[in-house]
Amino acid sequence: MLERLLADVTPEVGRVLDAALDGRELGPKDAALLLRAEGADLFALQRAADLARAEDAGDDVSFVITRNLNFTNVCYVGCSFCGFARHRDDADAYDHPMETLIAKTRDAIQRGATEVCIQAGIDPRKDHTHYREILLALKAEFPSLHIHAFSPEELDHGHRKSGMELGDYLRWLKDAGLGTIPGTAAEILDDEVRKVVSPRKLMTERWVEIVRAAHSVGLRSSGTVMYGHVEKVEHVANHLALIRDLQKETGGFTEFVPLGFIHEKNILFNHMGARPGASTSEDLRMVAVSRLFLRPWITNVQMSWVKMGPKLAQVALLSGANDFGGTLMEESISRESGADHGENLPAEEMRRLIRDVGRTPVQRSTTYEVLRRFDDPAEDPPSLEPQEPAELSGPTRWRLQEERAARVARRK
Repeated sequence: MLERLLADVTPEVGRVLDAALDGRELGPKDAALLLRAEGADLFALQRAADLARAEDAGDDVSFVITRNLNFTNVCYVGCSFCGFARHRDDADAYDHPMETLIAKTRDAIQRGATEVCIQAGIDPRKDHTHYREILLALKAEFPSLHIHAFSPEELDHGHRKSGMELGDYLRWLKDAGLGTIPGTAAEILDDEVRKVVSPRKLMTERWVEIVRAAHSVGLRSSGTVMYGHVEKVEHVANHLALIRDLQKETGGFTEFVPLGFIHEKNILFNHMGARPGASTSEDLRMVAVSRLFLRPWITNVQMSWVKMGPKLAQVALLSGANDFGGTLMEESISRESGADHGENLPAEEMRRLIRDVGRTPVQRSTTYEVLRRFDDPAEDPPSLEPQEPAELSGPTRWRLQEERAARVARRK
């Protein structure tokens, strides 16, 4: 029976999967091979990644209750994959005052948030002091809140404005309340690709310099990749190798997050011939290969429910992922490029989706400390989400009215 199940797996893929499960380190050529897996090879890859996930992280699936704060959408970098950026004179451009950021953060904490994630456009009118002012204002109001903020692109912008040494600048932000940084702005860490998709953005060497420096001053970060556009599998494989090498050096990455390209509302797809985002197979390959390639150096692999949608995210949990990401509460960057899987996934819904695939939901901190386990659904806390009247369909509304009328009649 087992031989029949494995008969169609190609010998090359089988050898690489055996090596990964034996704890041997994979090379970029191995990753490129697995990133092309189809059919029986893909199923074997998913199963191997799931076994590795069980060894690395157990059966807990973590999530963080967080709110995104995009304080401005004014940006002049001009990335071809972005649908979020606006010029300052656009009708829908915004620049939130500090009072708005504080109000949004207060609402997030009332809904159980332990973190806010702050990223925004690169507005040339703003300098390094604005980033610090945001940190100081939020910490003054919410001293115990974890602030996960400022991509390497934003840090590059602030650093160039500051005139400080990079390490001093990062410590200056950390002293003001910066807790960790998002490892975004990575896209593909290969200048051949970056010069196509974001030629005015920081290049690979600068991204690595900033992340290495952040780790050196105690600011940990996520690691990311954006795939499904103009890159080749070799670019992705080399990206993974770079992330792994940096983790060996610094130990500063908390998790790795594959992010599929959202294509509908940006120049890269509509005018530059990019692929229309990742296929289902590509999404699952990316999660699975991330698990096998990065172990044991990075053992938390997060999938993006915003990019994949909740149901495919559940399949990703069976393909090597062990983290469901954040609740978000509001999401602008993916939505503005065409993502249609919503802006908020409440904690209670995350717990349900996690349990549906036989795993145990665990609320975590930004740096993966366990804050609360949810072993028994009967002991789950009540929802902290705002309760808004549900819009009921006609048949549902009529059925509820009939049931209510029947209850009244029985009481009479």
